[in-house]
Amino acid sequence: MRDIAIRLLRASEIECRVSTINEKGLSLLLFKDARVDQKILDETFSPFGWKRSHQVIDGNLYCTVEIWDKEKEQWIAKQDVGTVSYSEKEKGQASDSFKRACFNWGLGRELYTAPFIWIPAGKADIQKRGKEEQKYYTNDRFSVHSISYNEERVIDSIIIINSRGQTAYSMDTRKNNGTKKISSAKKEMEKATGDMIGTNEMAEFEKELERTEVALDTVLKRYRLQSAAQLTPEIYGKAMKSLKNSKDRTAA
Repeated sequence: MRDIAIRLLRASEIECRVSTINEKGLSLLLFKDARVDQKILDETFSPFGWKRSHQVIDGNLYCTVEIWDKEKEQWIAKQDVGTVSYSEKEKGQASDSFKRACFNWGLGRELYTAPFIWIPAGKADIQKRGKEEQKYYTNDRFSVHSISYNEERVIDSIIIINSRGQTAYSMDTRKNNGTKKISSAKKEMEKATGDMIGTNEMAEFEKELERTEVALDTVLKRYRLQSAAQLTPEIYGKAMKSLKNSKDRTAA
């Protein structure tokens, strides 16, 4: 079982979801659905070499994915909990817990090495919702045109196209000038999104997390972020307000 390698995701198996959006552009997150996990499990272990089960623990839905180890002649299990979905609550939790359990087996873990993906307004059809509201949306759909990984299973190049087939985002660290390209992309993103939170704000944020014992992962999932480095001043303000309204961990 040690010699079995779970393959990396193909471009066609990766989907793009809008994370944040304003008049200057939008950011994207990469994800996969549960059907991709099922497909890769079938390919790697055969349809009869794995199984899943669900159970409720303290009101939370957990999923256990078990793989048959031929050498030990026993099932090896890995488990994780799902988060509440805004729609189809039970189905959403079941799917999320399954994907998380698969992540523990290594399926799709490479997506967490994705760069911050910022699409400027010129490459996305961004519209304002209403005349007074400062809310924006897009009817554009984005897809991964190509992707590659290095020996450490880290994304080293990716091209994302919009609904019109135009390249909306590209990154390639394999070339000699890759560092320069990433630096330019980062400057463009910072210019478009405004200043990210500073060191002092990040320190205050970490103090609140420690005081309330709220997991960083919980906050990131709520705002559909992959790391604290993606916290914008707007999201930071909302997160801090919520944390400050939470009880201290030492409270009875």
